[in-house]
Amino acid sequence: MKREHKEEMKRRARNICLIVAYDGTDYHGFQRQTPPVVAVQNVLEEKLSRVFGDAVELAAAGRTDAGVHAAGQVVNFFTDGTIPIERVPRAVNSLLPPDIVVDRAFEADRNFSALHSAKEKTYHYRILTGETPNPFLCRYAWHIRQSLDVTAMENAAKILLGTHDFSSFRAAGGAPISPVRTMARAECIRNGWEISFVFTADGFLYHMVRNLVGTLADVGRGLLSPEKFALILASRDRQRASATAPACGLCLTRVEYDADWYELPED
Repeated sequence: MKREHKEEMKRRARNICLIVAYDGTDYHGFQRQTPPVVAVQNVLEEKLSRVFGDAVELAAAGRTDAGVHAAGQVVNFFTDGTIPIERVPRAVNSLLPPDIVVDRAFEADRNFSALHSAKEKTYHYRILTGETPNPFLCRYAWHIRQSLDVTAMENAAKILLGTHDFSSFRAAGGAPISPVRTMARAECIRNGWEISFVFTADGFLYHMVRNLVGTLADVGRGLLSPEKFALILASRDRQRASATAPACGLCLTRVEYDADWYELPED
């Protein structure tokens, strides 16, 4: 969006913030695409424009890829529409398809940006192990037939805590930004046949979580040791890390902001 256009949008009366959940399976990612390709943003903007009565252009906390899901995506937009904020979720949800839902709506500060104001983001990645796939969960988890060494993966994940250059887990094609990120949480949790990875950081690089999980899964398979994983991180060489994990297991679950009006449920 050109700077002049951004300034024009900011002259509108209200800055609205939404928390959005969606099943990304049938969409070409979040970011707006040229029809006939459909992304989540295309659908949201069209329905929001109908509710608010003016053209809506969204800014989002993260541009999730094709097939990636969200339980806590955050967007904002400027509008002159007068619908009361408490009525926004129901009004928009009445128009949206069932795989996209507006969970909460807030009147945001004028200088709030869903993208630039974010302090931390949390992603979950789900793996289902076992010989037989689960047809009810195949849209939301990576199925791996063999058992995985959770202790080894836990030990490897702990190496990610702190501030590092994550170039080894950065895919080509992303925005030209610094590869240095601070990881506040990196966990591997087993619950029966399901293994979940949880990552919280001040930002993520293109395909970073999926590349981390793909490499951690190789630790779980016994193909890499935690010590080798540490060397891969230190190398800053994407060629040394493993293949990218499938999109279906990834979900953006939470985005944190320093704002009195912004409220999230407890973890």
